[in-house]
Amino acid sequence: MYAQKRGSFQKKGKFSKKTKKGQRKRRIFIKKACRFCRDKVDGIDYKDAGKLRRFVSEQGKILPNRVTGNCAKHQRVLAIAVKRARYIALLPYVGE
Repeated sequence: MYAQKRGSFQKKGKFSKKTKKGQRKRRIFIKKACRFCRDKVDGIDYKDAGKLRRFVSEQGKILPNRVTGNCAKHQRVLAIAVKRARYIALLPYVGE
């Protein structure tokens, strides 16, 4: 009934790779450069809805800095700008 070898029940997915016993597969993350630091932007304007849409998902959520590549300083300023733009109805609170 249980004639299969041990370990043959592992999932064969996108990230599965056979490694030696005791080893872990390592993922390499590439750090993106902050767009605002690169362009030397002083402030982020909440009235520029076109620029802010790049940092909002289809559901209307603010994308995290690990996805957008923003530094922590500009991510905080960006979040405030998006919330202000939502308040005056330049950006939606939820997606369609």
